Amino acid sequence: MRVVLVEPGSILRNTVARLIEAGGHRVDAFSDSEQALAHVAANEDVACVVTSLDVPPACGLELCWCLRTLAGTTRPLAVIAMSADRSGRRLGEVLDSGADDVIVTPPEALELRARLRAVERALTLQRQLIREADTDALTQLLCRGGFTRRARACLAALAPDDRLTALMIDIDRFKAINDRHGHDGGDRVIRAVADLLKESGPIAGRIGGEEFAVLMPGHGLGSAGRAAESIRQGCARLQVAGRHGPIPVTCSLGLAAWAEGDTLETLLARADDALYAAKAAGRDRVVSATGRPLDPVS
Repeated sequence: MRVVLVEPGSILRNTVARLIEAGGHRVDAFSDSEQALAHVAANEDVACVVTSLDVPPACGLELCWCLRTLAGTTRPLAVIAMSADRSGRRLGEVLDSGADDVIVTPPEALELRARLRAVERALTLQRQLIREADTDALTQLLCRGGFTRRARACLAALAPDDRLTALMIDIDRFKAINDRHGHDGGDRVIRAVADLLKESGPIAGRIGGEEFAVLMPGHGLGSAGRAAESIRQGCARLQVAGRHGPIPVTCSLGLAAWAEGDTLETLLARADDALYAAKAAGRDRVVSATGRPLDPVS
């Protein structure tokens, strides 16, 4: 586990760092609370912060609050405060400020290691719950909420000259599939298409009954269009068992390239417009946000 230690005193900082490292953890030690906060914000693999309450320029209580705000509800992050004051009022104040636990200063080796093991167990459970909340149960792709959160973070990290293309994918004539082969047959088709999309990139989600979205960082319309055509062809080759033999599967796809100033909503809206254009043009095709079948040229 990666741990950030915040303690202004060099002797105590070095002592606690050695105790944490002896427990098998990686330690990044700071004397400055603002530097520590910036480090945690920039490194999402930091799982735990151990901090004294006297850490200039911000006090320890303020640091705890900032860390809790930074983590929000989607980042597993534990905060352990070190304090010599074990009075009930002081403990309550520290815990109310966002700390998960309080340990006496200076900490004893066995107690500190045990508390870090408890943190690891709690964070493992939290990560599992976050994964389950972000995952569509039928397909194991991201659900709509999980896709939205991942997509917003991806867009926020883009530089002006970065490339990114959004794909919207819809299974053609899905109601007819359900009517002829039942909802279990429809579910098998959805899972089969989702399995193809799992290979298309890390940000793929089921955002409606038979509708999917994919973000492709690093791809312009050309390379994303080739990937979309591969998906379209893969869907057409699927052999999905149905009540009356194999279920024919085709998909329509719409693409839109990210432009500076785009929000997730505007980007997906253009891709969705292109998807509807593909449907209107006869289905089983790839159309870009220009309204034309995509010319696969970078």
